[in-house]
Amino acid sequence: MIVEAVRLLITLALLAVGYRVGPMLNTQNPDAAQALGAIIGTGVGYVLGGITGRLFRSSLDSIPKSVVARSTGPEMFAGAFGLIVGVFVGMVIALPVIVFVPAVIGVPVSVLIVLMLAIVGARLFAGRADEILAAAGLRRRGDLVSRQLDEGAFLVDSSAAIDGRVLNLARLGLLRGRVWVPGFVIDELQGLADSSDQERRKRGRRGLEVIESLRDVEGTEVAILEESVPGVEEVDAKLIVIAAKADATLITTDRNLALASSTRGIEVLNPHSLADAMQAPVAVGDQLHVTVRRAGSEPGQGVAYLDDGTMVVVENAAALLDHNVDIEVTATTRTAVGRMLFGRLAS
Repeated sequence: MIVEAVRLLITLALLAVGYRVGPMLNTQNPDAAQALGAIIGTGVGYVLGGITGRLFRSSLDSIPKSVVARSTGPEMFAGAFGLIVGVFVGMVIALPVIVFVPAVIGVPVSVLIVLMLAIVGARLFAGRADEILAAAGLRRRGDLVSRQLDEGAFLVDSSAAIDGRVLNLARLGLLRGRVWVPGFVIDELQGLADSSDQERRKRGRRGLEVIESLRDVEGTEVAILEESVPGVEEVDAKLIVIAAKADATLITTDRNLALASSTRGIEVLNPHSLADAMQAPVAVGDQLHVTVRRAGSEPGQGVAYLDDGTMVVVENAAALLDHNVDIEVTATTRTAVGRMLFGRLAS
């Protein structure tokens, strides 16, 4: 339809040009020249109009792909608004053409300009429906969330943002594509950052800084998901609902949230679990060389750390702070924050 409309307008315009220019080239027989010029203009216009129409349609197809897929109420509303804006801008641009160019040429050209800008405006505004509605203080309904998230998208939880290792995953190229951060997660992090408690404030600021740093990672596009989930108050429950509807991968270090999501068939990426999987295996009976960093919670205990951050509780090492010691691993356990080792001084 677009190709035919553009072809028709260009054909009419060049027909008029040939009709006017023909007599100027052959003053001896102006009538024949007019007819010949009109025929040539029509032929050239038909070919050129087809080429121009196809190029125009291809350029429109490249303006947001989300609009081509299927239209929703918000997209139709934004598209209608864009159509009006396009027509208005087209009329402003076409006005000088109508005034200074002969009507037989100016009118088709002006109509073509208005038509093209109207279509571009409709497509462009429909593709930016989310931003336009947000600027107007409106939001899409929660049941349309699955349309916003791309296939294979990632959904970030506040715990993953605070943990910070999601940034390393992105830098390693494991989070290629679009990473969505729900607006209520940003609100939660901001609430922590504004807390009177110093530790909570540091955690909130770290989470916000990690999300901001993700924007600078090549190959990773951070987008804020301004979605509400009607009837759901808990942040974790909202994340589960959104991830399930959109078939997105949930990134979280919250073990309970990860278990609940996995039970519902949601794909989960836990930086803790990934780090544990990449750690060299340490078994009971292995000997390690560590540095005692602080006293433990029980009398006589010392605490050391491996290079990957794994905590090692050492018996009878409280008096050996800042000393390098050889220990024998006596037990290993897994906690909500990762793996923990227990050991005793090697004899």
